[in-house]
Amino acid sequence: MSQAVKETPETTVEQEELLQKYDNESRFRKFDKGFWRWAIFVLSVALAGYHLYTAFMGPLDALRHRSLHTAVIAALVFILYPAFYKKKTGQSKVTVVDILWMIAALATGAYMIIDYAGIAERMSIYMPSTLDIVFGLITIAVVIEGGRRVVGNALTILAVLFLVYAFFGQYFPDLFRHSGKELEDIVTYMYLSTEGIYGIAISVSASYIILFILFGSFLNKSGMGQFFTDISLSVAGHTSGGPAKVAVVSSGLLGSINGSALANVVTTGAFTIPLMKKVGYRPAFAGAVEATASVGGQIIPPVMGATAFIMAETLGMPYNQIALAAILPAVLYYLGIICIVHFQAKKHGLSGMSKEELPNLWQVLKRGGHLLIPIVVLIGLLIAGKTPLFAAFYAIVLSVVVSWFNKETRMGVKEILGAMEDGVRAALGVAMSCAMVGLIVGVSTLTGLGPKLTQSILVLGQGDMFLTLIFTMVACIVMGMGLPSIPTYIITATMAAPALLELGVAPFVTHMFVFYFGILANVTPPVALAAFAGAGIAGADPNKTGFEALRLALSGFIIPYIFVFSPVLLMQDVSNPLEVVWVAATAVIGIVGLSAALERYFLTDIPIYLAAICLAGSITLIVPGMWSDIIGLSILSLVLIQQLVSRAKIRQGVSNKKAV
Repeated sequence: MSQAVKETPETTVEQEELLQKYDNESRFRKFDKGFWRWAIFVLSVALAGYHLYTAFMGPLDALRHRSLHTAVIAALVFILYPAFYKKKTGQSKVTVVDILWMIAALATGAYMIIDYAGIAERMSIYMPSTLDIVFGLITIAVVIEGGRRVVGNALTILAVLFLVYAFFGQYFPDLFRHSGKELEDIVTYMYLSTEGIYGIAISVSASYIILFILFGSFLNKSGMGQFFTDISLSVAGHTSGGPAKVAVVSSGLLGSINGSALANVVTTGAFTIPLMKKVGYRPAFAGAVEATASVGGQIIPPVMGATAFIMAETLGMPYNQIALAAILPAVLYYLGIICIVHFQAKKHGLSGMSKEELPNLWQVLKRGGHLLIPIVVLIGLLIAGKTPLFAAFYAIVLSVVVSWFNKETRMGVKEILGAMEDGVRAALGVAMSCAMVGLIVGVSTLTGLGPKLTQSILVLGQGDMFLTLIFTMVACIVMGMGLPSIPTYIITATMAAPALLELGVAPFVTHMFVFYFGILANVTPPVALAAFAGAGIAGADPNKTGFEALRLALSGFIIPYIFVFSPVLLMQDVSNPLEVVWVAATAVIGIVGLSAALERYFLTDIPIYLAAICLAGSITLIVPGMWSDIIGLSILSLVLIQQLVSRAKIRQGVSNKKAV
């Protein structure tokens, strides 16, 4: 690749500062050598090795497996993350308090493993010992403090408020009042059962999520990130506005695997945003493109940022069905972004990059095409009905094997151990989020809060489906602001989804609805963290970037409504395969029309009055139904005729000028 393509104005230091500004998980201490460097390495590699071993041989029983996972993760958090981050002293040394927290974290896991038989016996008659309660209280404190350090204040405050609600429920308003729970009951439920901290969320973290994050880490070590960027450049870099299309494709692919929108914005954005600005895109638009593409990666199968595994576990659905159902909505979301990117490039005459600057497609495939084999095998195993655990394990092993096909990607012992460490460190935020979400979900179940929230949404919606969908959407976006995608999904699925279930919406459709809007909170002002990170790289105004991102992601706000009213888009309730083809085709046309209306350009500039008509026709076409499709197609046909006539006049005018 040309040196010009590789150069970006962002340095590693600047990238780190941006991540630390918006992402709590990036505010960790750095150890280049010494005892703590080795402690982190040993704990991380040991935990990764344990999870790889149990993926192949089978895990311990539920409580021991989940408590071990949580204890080691929390111990690493207390070593790596200071109690209070300050920019100037953020990389401070490990303190005595940190060591005490680390010991406490490891002790909670050790107690569960050593006295598991006694705990099981006592819980069979629901008579926990004093020591059980003490270790339960320590575990709750470890989870809250560890979560606060790595995830931030938003989820921590929510978890604490829920615990307060469990204890003082008798003092709340009538709608949310309950009798109040004793401390012993709360601690027992949260620590000694599989309904609290060690519930579904941490179960999926300790099985599927950790393995898929490890898989992403192994792929990254072998050079997959650069391969995705190079392949995107070679295919789309030369087209109109090529760098923006590269950003959309590469960020989407990487975002699906790593599951972190913020990290994706900063790492890939440091390369793509300057290129977009170079060819003429406005800074705010460039930052918004990267943000919307990175956020959308979490809806792209097969990995879907790991949230799909929790969805599969929660709904009891085969994972391959969820991945298959997610394909069409993901395509529509990215089609909307690419269309706006393309129309803006055409509207302002933005060219692509010269082919001399771009990598050669054949050379890129020759150098790194073999890296796709593990992903293809992973997808094949999942489609064949193998468990995600089985598929992820063999995909990880295969990623090491195929790396040896080319000396540039070859992984030795050092790289393998490095990938294991990196994978576990990347999982810290997710795992602690899942543990804190366990507290929230546990309180909701213990106190009956879930049905009360459901009733509140139904009362606001007055039994009307569309109103209830709107209130559910708003609730999901509010709950998702400032939170990672996985806890956002679990919280919204617990608190908001039941309202739609009450109105007869299918469980899978309901969960996809709340999942989408929880994800889109990252590009929804006023707390559009992914867009703000993009603005930081682009040197743009954060609010302008946030609203640009909202405009680019507008198709994502419409798609969930489509599959609620027409589950065929999710390949649900399909009586005839042609139904899927028709719904997909009309939705594609509608998304293209929507993008043209938003950008006020298709074949040539669209007058504002015609853009409004085009917008109405596009939404009518997107809404399922034969008559709405006919009306929408008719309106968009008129817009197309106007565009063809206008373009012909422009070309005729240019031709006449040349003749003169």
